[in-house]
Amino acid sequence: MRRKLTIEVTCQRAGISRMTLFRAEAGSPAIALGTLLRILAVLGLEGDLEALARDDKVGRLLQDQALPVRRRRRRPSTRAQAPTPKERSP
Repeated sequence: MRRKLTIEVTCQRAGISRMTLFRAEAGSPAIALGTLLRILAVLGLEGDLEALARDDKVGRLLQDQALPVRRRRRRPSTRAQAPTPKERSP
């Protein structure tokens, strides 16, 4: 790790197991937010949490460009249609 902390020291300071740290690094959705915050605090990155919640203008533009273009269906013609044989009276 860039912080010169071993896995064991990081886990001990955060109060988690090695498996939990590995799952957090892999982005597992099963990891509690509190656990992620403790890991960030151990690494000295708790101030970066604000950056995660900040609005990402470039990301939103890219996301909007990837949206499919919606096309309207043509409406059926409103012209009077010829009556069907059942509608014709003899």
